[in-house]
Amino acid sequence: MSTALKRLSNLAAHFAPSSSSPTAPSAPSTPTPGRKPDHSHDFVHTHHIHQLSPTYWLWRAAQVEPDACAVYHKTASDQILRRTYAETAHRARGLAYYLLKKGYKRVGILCTNTPAFLEAIFGIGAAGAVNVAINYRLKADDIGWIFDHADVVSILVDAEFVHLLDGFRRQHPGVPIIVDMDTDGEEGEYDAAVREGLAYDAETGSKGWEGLETEVQDEDSLIALAYTSGTTARPKGVEYTHRSAYLAALANVIESDLNTHISTAERCHYLWTLPMFHAMGWTFPWAVTAVRGTHYTLRKIDYPEIWRLLKTEAISHYNAAPTVNTLLCADPNAEKLPEPVRVTVAASPPTAHLFETMEKVNLHPVHVYGLTETYGPITKGYHIPAWRELPIKDQYGRKARQGHGHVTSLPARVIKTSQDDSGKWGSDDDSVIEDVAQDGKEIGEIVFIGNICARGYYKDAEATRKLFAGGVSHTGDLAVRHPDGAIQILDRAKDIIISGGENISSLALESMLVTHPDILEAACVGIADEKWGEAPKAFVTLKSGKEGAVSGQDIIDWAKNKSDISRFMVPREIEVLTELPKTSTGKVRKNILREWAKGADREAT
Repeated sequence: MSTALKRLSNLAAHFAPSSSSPTAPSAPSTPTPGRKPDHSHDFVHTHHIHQLSPTYWLWRAAQVEPDACAVYHKTASDQILRRTYAETAHRARGLAYYLLKKGYKRVGILCTNTPAFLEAIFGIGAAGAVNVAINYRLKADDIGWIFDHADVVSILVDAEFVHLLDGFRRQHPGVPIIVDMDTDGEEGEYDAAVREGLAYDAETGSKGWEGLETEVQDEDSLIALAYTSGTTARPKGVEYTHRSAYLAALANVIESDLNTHISTAERCHYLWTLPMFHAMGWTFPWAVTAVRGTHYTLRKIDYPEIWRLLKTEAISHYNAAPTVNTLLCADPNAEKLPEPVRVTVAASPPTAHLFETMEKVNLHPVHVYGLTETYGPITKGYHIPAWRELPIKDQYGRKARQGHGHVTSLPARVIKTSQDDSGKWGSDDDSVIEDVAQDGKEIGEIVFIGNICARGYYKDAEATRKLFAGGVSHTGDLAVRHPDGAIQILDRAKDIIISGGENISSLALESMLVTHPDILEAACVGIADEKWGEAPKAFVTLKSGKEGAVSGQDIIDWAKNKSDISRFMVPREIEVLTELPKTSTGKVRKNILREWAKGADREAT
């Protein structure tokens, strides 16, 4: 139902007879924990609220500033494509009506960062459907499994990745595939679908966006399924709702300064280094659109191209993992930019050394923390003006903390856990939730509750129960809470190295190793040790020009004699690699490094 019709219906309801007195509304039902209260029998004036959905923001942007540039994109054929908000909303509307005509309610997306992907996020939502955007870097078997598990009835796929659906199509020959050619023209199945949808709208009364679901009937209904990486087991489908997506995106508008950043562009110029499929791009497809920013979409990470855009397009914001920023700063094209760029850093904890390196080229980082289960970022390392009086090293150290809960969330908590004789961490009793001391020393697990927590795992009640054990959303990340309330991750529970009874944070060790003048990146895992039980092993990459000049033993000697690394933390082994194994978002795959440390076949992994 259109927004206008809803308003008329609400107005008419004021004159309709009601079983409840307007002056004495019936008592609301007692809410069940974890469920929305049922007010279906209450007399409620609804003119003061509306159901939240971020889909509305594209239509709004096209109304407020139709000629603003929504998309800048270099197509698969290397042509520069620019589209306004009016054009982008027009195309998203066409896709929405196409999906309505066909009755497609669960739509897969297998694309890199393209205009079609951005349009689909809004078009699928406007059709009242659910999008399932997944990682095109997964194995074809995993891709097929996810689309089967998610019950998709149609798939939008970039032409580059059609072959990855061969197995799925054999198993599901009736599921239509919509291929996007990613050109600056209007050829291909996707563009044909958009045209068909626009024609269908014209045939059924030309309702336009008024006939679409920019305001859903139930804000707690699904808007997307975001699948986890599945590095050790089958991926889980994380349930995203309209309400939480709206509030998470609104938080990112505020926390990333999307609407207040001053530059010559006079608006947010957001560079898509982060894959849109990863936790729905941390909700930034919606957030950037909310402020009528320009989406600079990239088909792949290309450091020279990123520097070209940074230098010529007045890029104001981008999001990236620490390793992406490390390699970007090490690129030969790196130089200090004339205007500051706001960089949201997440996916893994950054080092203070990286932050200092970034600021030298006018990339100003702010660290956020979150998971797929929290729509991406849910905490931020706020920069406090009083820190300017601290030594530089201490300033950057505090900026690299995970900080406090986002503005639309509740505070992050760190709860007490136990460590058994095997070195495994966990809660003795999930029904007892007790916070650690706020002293920066006691270690516990980060947990969340509130608006930016996913609804659960799709078709997996047991995993959902474990996620919310004790009434909080568990992360598995170990942290301390400082006296100022800021949280700081020490490690994933599985990444803590326990050597001779000492707990060694692999993150802390990595932070110290990258201060070596020749090291570019470092990743540490535990290896078996007859004397100490476990000992650290480090895998490192070297800066350009240093390959072959520095050995693992050279670095060990430096760690023992010249660094700030405690003796018990010095790696027993250091292996120099040309590249660390990483996920699609640039996060180091420590599960693979652990296998390599055990002697696994590297070609097989």
